[in-house]
Amino acid sequence: MDWTTVWITIRLAAVTTLVLLLVGTPLAWWLARSRRWWKELVGTVVALPLVLPPTVLGFYLLVLMSPEGWIGIMTQWAGAGTLAFTFSGLVLGSVLYSLPFMVQPLRGAFEQLGDRPLEVAATLGASPADTFFSVVVPLCRSGFLSGAVLSFAHTVGEFGVVLMIGGNIPGETKVLSVAIYDHVEALDWAQAHWMAGGMVAFAFVVLAAMYLLEGRSRREAL
Repeated sequence: MDWTTVWITIRLAAVTTLVLLLVGTPLAWWLARSRRWWKELVGTVVALPLVLPPTVLGFYLLVLMSPEGWIGIMTQWAGAGTLAFTFSGLVLGSVLYSLPFMVQPLRGAFEQLGDRPLEVAATLGASPADTFFSVVVPLCRSGFLSGAVLSFAHTVGEFGVVLMIGGNIPGETKVLSVAIYDHVEALDWAQAHWMAGGMVAFAFVVLAAMYLLEGRSRREAL
């Protein structure tokens, strides 16, 4: 087992999940609470990675990260070079590709919450920030849990986007899904079986834990 590849994969999934929590939470809250008609257009853009082939998103991100692309122009102007074939580029691509896996569970939880808890908190003099962290977050913890687990697991298993943006640089951008492809291409079936089997076991454990925790949360709510 190439533990460097494992570490890069876990670090990518962890950083991506953290960024998605910071970015996806306000976005999901706005989608759940806004009355503007065009919010569904924004929701459609957020959900696009669910139906787009990963290589399509990866291709356009690679173009945008090139020296002539607007992302590449901005990062070069900031003195950071280009993001293509770097860990930072992998994070950006993974955040965009996993965004619906964070936003949709959170949006569903926020919509299910309704207005009543917010109105009660307001009558007690709670500020919007206090209401969100003291009322919304505890009542919607299952949405946060589902979003975080799905985002982490989806990033671990992603192949097309990370290959297009990060390539296959050992110790820098090579993740487990790409490593499995390499072993299959080299006809190293034993190592491919070990890695693929490990990812199947990981996915099963993660999903089983999420469903068990969600079931427990529903029972406690009753």
